[in-house]
Amino acid sequence: MSQQPLVVGTFGAPYGVQGWLKVHAATENHRSILEYQPWLIQKNGCWSEVGLSAWKQHAGRLVVKLTGVNDRNAAQAMVQRQIAIEPAQLPLLPSGEYYWSQLLGCQVVTVADYPLGLVIQLLETGANDVLVVKADANEAYGITERLIPWIEPAVVQQVDLVRRLVTVDWDPEF
Repeated sequence: MSQQPLVVGTFGAPYGVQGWLKVHAATENHRSILEYQPWLIQKNGCWSEVGLSAWKQHAGRLVVKLTGVNDRNAAQAMVQRQIAIEPAQLPLLPSGEYYWSQLLGCQVVTVADYPLGLVIQLLETGANDVLVVKADANEAYGITERLIPWIEPAVVQQVDLVRRLVTVDWDPEF
C-alpha cells in the first residue's frame, strides 16, 4: 500500500441475523460508496481487503453483506470499523478542490503560524462547509474545538496535502 487509505465510511449496527451490516457512508451520495471496491478495514493495525457479496437499500439506508460475515455475532465484530479505500481509486479533482477525507487529520495553523489543532470532521451547512478542528491539549486560549468556515480565499489561505497542513486567516481566540 503506497499511501494511507482514505476513510469513506464506517460500519454501523448489524441488520438481521445473517451477518448484514448498516453502512454510514461519508460519500456525498451514500450509494456512491459502492463504486469504490475493494474496501479496506483495519485489524490489529493493518489494513486488509474485505469482500462485498451483496447490498440493498432498507428504509433509506444502505446495508451490506460482507464475504465471510455470516451471522449477527460476526457482524457485531465489524461495528464501528472504518471503511477505507486506496487514494488511487478516487477520480482526480481539479486543482484547488479536495476530498473531505484528504483534509481529515490535517494540522491547521493561522497565517501567523499559530497551531489551531487537527481537522477531525467537516460539516456541510448549506452556505459553506465547516472544518471542525480539535485544539491541542496545551491550547493557550482554553478552546477545545473550533468551527472554521471553508471560505476561500478569505479564511482558507492554503492547503498543502503533502505536509498535511491547512493555513487559515483565523483569530486563535475563536
